[in-house]
Amino acid sequence: MTDIKQKKENVKMHLKDLRQNLKKMHLQVTEELILPKPDDVKDLMDKMDKLLKLIESNKL
Repeated sequence: MTDIKQKKENVKMHLKDLRQNLKKMHLQVTEELILPKPDDVKDLMDKMDKLLKLIESNKL
């Protein structure tokens, strides 16, 4: 697998993980009426920022 393909796969995996975390958080808010912990939201935001920086730096 080429380096570019590997980077794209890594980005896909990170996006999938973020999506699952956001879906879980959304369900907790809408169905269980539980607000997420601020640290959980910050962690997701940090992950998204890191992913964005990775994408921008490599111009995938």
